[in-house]
Amino acid sequence: MKHKSISLLRAYFLVFFILIIDQVSKIYIKTNFILGEEVEVFSWFKIYFIENEGMAWGTKIPGEYGKLFLTVFRLFAVAGIGYWLWDSIKIKKSSNYLIVAIVLIMSGAFGNIIDSVFYGVLFDDSQQNVATLFSNQSYGTWFHGKVVDMFYFPIWQGNLPSWLPIWGGKEFTFFNAIFNIADVAISSGVGILLFFNKKAFNKPE
Repeated sequence: MKHKSISLLRAYFLVFFILIIDQVSKIYIKTNFILGEEVEVFSWFKIYFIENEGMAWGTKIPGEYGKLFLTVFRLFAVAGIGYWLWDSIKIKKSSNYLIVAIVLIMSGAFGNIIDSVFYGVLFDDSQQNVATLFSNQSYGTWFHGKVVDMFYFPIWQGNLPSWLPIWGGKEFTFFNAIFNIADVAISSGVGILLFFNKKAFNKPE
């Protein structure tokens, strides 16, 4: 059976579609929630507005130019992923597993880059009030915006058994990460590469 790969146009459409969902959700949170505000949807799922200044898990690059370096690095990374997508479709005729994975990773990375590049000048501060889009009192500068996160799944909270080494008796939350649509896209793309590795990197007949 002849393999029918995803076209470059369709791949770009998927990137754009995921990007729109990501940005609409972030703008809604920014313009309707105060930083730190929390809404319980279910006991195990909450909308919890935080802002991430650095990399995954809140990691920061120290120094005056750490944030700028991170944002510029992300821009080069997305350009590289964009070339990878083009090469996989046009030149190598790669598996759809690989193409979908690249689309997810690219759209997620691009979504968080938009926050880092533009949000500092598009919004005012969210500390004590709901932020305003296109404010004339922006909270930051170009390339120094904060990434908006909002999905929180504290599926289980409690104290760990005292007999456990290191963490015994301490309070523990599973799952304590707070993330956004872009993060979901990146994680899903990486997951496809890990769990469907052979199908993703085997050239279809």
